[in-house]
Amino acid sequence: MTTLGEALVHQLRSLGVTTVFGIPGVHTVELYRGLTGSGIRHVTPRHEQGAGFMADGYARVSGQPGVAFVITGPGLTNMLTPMAQARADSVPMLVISGVNALPTLGKGLGYLHELPDQRGLTALVALTSTRIEAADDLPQALGAAFASFGTGRPGPVHIEIPTDVMGIAAPETGLPARPNARPESDPADISRAAGMLAAARSPVILAGGGAKFAGAPLARLAERLGAPVVQTANARGTMHAHPLTVPASPCLAACRALVAAADVVLAVGTEFGPTEYDMYGTGPFPLPERLVRIDISTEQLGRHPATVALAGDAGVTLAALDEAMPDRDPAPDGAARAAATRGAALAELSPDMRAQVAILDAMRAAVPGAIMVGDSTQVTYGGNLYYDHDRPAGWFNAATGYGALGLAIPAAIGAALAAPGTRVLCLTGDGGAQFTLPELMTAVDERLPITFMIWNNRAYQEIATSMAAKGVPVLGCDPTPPDFAHIAKACGMPHLGCAMTPEAVADALRRLVPKDGPVMIEIDATL
Repeated sequence: MTTLGEALVHQLRSLGVTTVFGIPGVHTVELYRGLTGSGIRHVTPRHEQGAGFMADGYARVSGQPGVAFVITGPGLTNMLTPMAQARADSVPMLVISGVNALPTLGKGLGYLHELPDQRGLTALVALTSTRIEAADDLPQALGAAFASFGTGRPGPVHIEIPTDVMGIAAPETGLPARPNARPESDPADISRAAGMLAAARSPVILAGGGAKFAGAPLARLAERLGAPVVQTANARGTMHAHPLTVPASPCLAACRALVAAADVVLAVGTEFGPTEYDMYGTGPFPLPERLVRIDISTEQLGRHPATVALAGDAGVTLAALDEAMPDRDPAPDGAARAAATRGAALAELSPDMRAQVAILDAMRAAVPGAIMVGDSTQVTYGGNLYYDHDRPAGWFNAATGYGALGLAIPAAIGAALAAPGTRVLCLTGDGGAQFTLPELMTAVDERLPITFMIWNNRAYQEIATSMAAKGVPVLGCDPTPPDFAHIAKACGMPHLGCAMTPEAVADALRRLVPKDGPVMIEIDATL
């Protein structure tokens, strides 16, 4: 007999799932029956929050949904923070949890891990929350989950399976074909937008995370237009070192001035969120009068007015615009406008932030093509303001959007699993590292080529600075960090300390290279 738990694993594999993150428990034992020999790799974190952040990092790098198995009750509540981060950053994530037996649900009988309404709680964060109550429910639930990842802005999806349903008989087959019903723009709207862009004399493109896998069509259209391309943090690496690239936060005055001077702006896969477009609280980003927007979500398109709103995949829609646009000469000053904006944006940064950017540039030169995963730490803030990464989907962090501290260590693990053999640099402060420090051992178990880079200033320095700037007595910002050299030794990984200079950090990266597992570099950031 094939159980529903075994059928679940078989159907996940048929949908292309190759990795699952999870911690087995008495409420998920039956989900594990079919994993051995399935071709799906199971990765065991040390905490369910780690499982969620690993799934997040895996999805951001691979473009495929990250999948996690968790128990009912505390397992699922521990997943809520990663799910909220995934929701904020449009990251596809499938969370499959147990729940207590069907006859007990909602009755308050005191069963182990019981919640009053588990689905109701999860539905506040997830795109959808579905319960499997019979064998026939499984293929429909999985089909709907994967449809949501491909037909709109992705995010976390939750499926719960009662413990008395996991073991019932179920056919392995029966999974509906994976839908591919992405929205497509009206050809008349494509033609209208193409005409606007063709007539532009000083066009500008704003690229967000929705454009990170559309680098080639984005660059082609930008070149035809002669349009500088301003990239939010989640789009960095899309057009590395291109003459038209502006790898700077749109909140900076230089980028705002560039947009203000444009006669037409094309915004691709960006929601105009204030953590990117108004980071310093200087006022809402001034949307241009002539705006073309591309987004896979029609709901998102309705949140800001646009002259032409195009619903669809970024790459497909950019290619359609390129094809529909009549011949034109590119704006002759596009590269000059981009260069001037790059220079002005970098000059806006404080000396400390420019120093952090210099360190990032040195890291990129020392380890070209690496994936950099960050927490909310000063080097990440500097990079989000201005940094040109050299790999699409290779720069991401938790310092924008939902802003969950502790993402970096587990998300770096997910990223490394999504890109086997690629070196991953995990950028975290001593404070943020302590949120998910136990996950270091997951990286050791999996023998992943991760360099954990700890910016150790023995404080929540950014918060302390903010408190002082507002005249609030600094309190609670100096938690004592552990001895990271001893932590590394306890985990069985090499450790190297260095000064916080570009030369010292680059030298440490060249000297301490992961070979059969992760390594740790501790940067003295107290100076």
